Amino acid sequence: MNRFVTTTLIAVVAATSIGFASDIPSHPSEIQFQDLDFTPPVASDYRHELSNGVPVFIAESHEFPLVTIRMSFHGGEYMVPADKAGLAGLTGAMMRSGGTASMGPDKLDEEFDFLAANVSSNIGDTSASASINCLKSTLDDGFDLFLDMLQNPRFDEKRFEIRRDQVLESFESRNDAGVQIAIRELGFLMWGQDHFEGRQPTRQSIESITIEDMESLHSRIFHPGNMMIAVTGDVDPKAILSFLEDKLSGWETGEVSPEIPQPNQSYEPGVYYYEKDQPQVQVLIANRGIERDNPDAIDVEVMNQILGGSGFTSRITNTVRTQEGLAYTAGSVFSNRVEYPGMFMSYFFTKTPTTALATRLVFDEIGKIQTEEATTEEIEIIQNSLIETFPRNFESKSAMMGLFMSDERTGRPADYWQTYRDRVRAVSASDVQEAALNYLSPEQAVIMVVGPVDEIKAGNADSEADPNRVSTMEEFFNGQFTILPQRDPESLKPVKSE
Repeated sequence: MNRFVTTTLIAVVAATSIGFASDIPSHPSEIQFQDLDFTPPVASDYRHELSNGVPVFIAESHEFPLVTIRMSFHGGEYMVPADKAGLAGLTGAMMRSGGTASMGPDKLDEEFDFLAANVSSNIGDTSASASINCLKSTLDDGFDLFLDMLQNPRFDEKRFEIRRDQVLESFESRNDAGVQIAIRELGFLMWGQDHFEGRQPTRQSIESITIEDMESLHSRIFHPGNMMIAVTGDVDPKAILSFLEDKLSGWETGEVSPEIPQPNQSYEPGVYYYEKDQPQVQVLIANRGIERDNPDAIDVEVMNQILGGSGFTSRITNTVRTQEGLAYTAGSVFSNRVEYPGMFMSYFFTKTPTTALATRLVFDEIGKIQTEEATTEEIEIIQNSLIETFPRNFESKSAMMGLFMSDERTGRPADYWQTYRDRVRAVSASDVQEAALNYLSPEQAVIMVVGPVDEIKAGNADSEADPNRVSTMEEFFNGQFTILPQRDPESLKPVKSE
């Protein structure tokens, strides 16, 4: 390459670089982005219905020759008697692993493997599901096996014994993790041990479960009267609807599962300790929350994101972790329910001497958001975050179809997703403050603390800390507290102290 060409190229590159440099903002805050143009999909565009009334949501995707069919069923652990706690989870697992009436479990596994079919079944607290993912070319054979598993599970005795023993073995470590203890004990306090949200399986309840119990629960849940279907993948809607009509014909519709029961536990506010010798203390602070479809739900969402739900930008995290260095994990969450009010919970994990101080700081932040309006910047950060991440609800077709099934089953308003962003944008500083006043109740809170009790109660009073940072647990509920009993990990009954 001669000197003239080389010089010319250098000049062009230099000029181009200068042009690029002039377009680069001096600070990231000056970067301008185009407005996100996203229209949320409408469930009715994907909804179909079989002749037996079963809703079917279908989303085509022809990139790969794969098909996923997921069935969702109304029913779960809430239908199980208290003395059979754990039955739902066992039943859901055994449906997949226990074979069918006509095929043993090993043979069924081999057949699914031969067809490269990924199959699962599950029963949770309030709903159950089963799914198959396979090649389009093997769907016919794979779906026949899948339906046989759903309609005629064997609950193989040997597989059941193995699964039951695994569950029982897991109970031995139930008192090892402070977080697990805190969540369990808070559930007992807030929901009661008789409500499905609060109760826990025990050795006695698991050992009492029989194959007949699983067969009975299965027949009550898994039938077209409780069913919705979502299909994604390399399908034609008309063809797959015809396929499902043919395959599901003759499956009798049973009685629809009962409504989910309301909790009747009236909890007592206060400080509750669970003694555990450990260097890190787990603290959960909770009060009753709201229902999912509460008219103030969006205001509450924005308020909680500012308070403790948005990670490092939230007040609790910033105060307890960033400024004071008292905890690695700190924040808050509103865990809403559809049928009844859920729970608000703030949380942090800290060292023993700083438990009281961190608790005070959390209560201070709750007080501030109730008495002082949030800044415009705080609100805009959360609004922008909720709006910009909104499309993630629909980023995969499988998740989108699952969302539509859940919305229909739980009666979410049809225009919820179409109006969501406008409602987020409409939240004002006064809305945030009113939501905090109405739904945060520190005087009605349960403070659940797991750790060495005497050291926690003493706080950092004996330290040489700044007087403004000295704090003991006497500050809360006039120093009154309840020490919860130690529990046997298998029975969860109180252990008598010697």
